[in-house]
Amino acid sequence: MFKFFFRKLILLPVLLLAAWNGFAQNPDEYKPVDMADTMRSNGKIYVVVAVLVIILAGLLLYLFSIDRKLKRLEKKDK
Repeated sequence: MFKFFFRKLILLPVLLLAAWNGFAQNPDEYKPVDMADTMRSNGKIYVVVAVLVIILAGLLLYLFSIDRKLKRLEKKDK
C-alpha cells in the first residue's frame, strides 16, 4: 500500500513539470507548417489520412484475428 502511494507521490510532480513545460511555450513563436497547408490546399492530406486509416484498420483486424485464434486454441487445450 505504501509503495503504491509513494509511486503516485513521485509521479505527480513529474507529470506537473511536464505539463508546465508544455504551457511555457510562447504563442508568439508559433509558426504554421507550410507543408501541411500545401498538402491541404492540394487535397493530398486526405490521401495521407486515408492511408493511415487503412494501416490502422489492418492492424486492428490482424490483432482481432490473433485473439480469435488464441481463444480457439485455449478452448481446444482445455
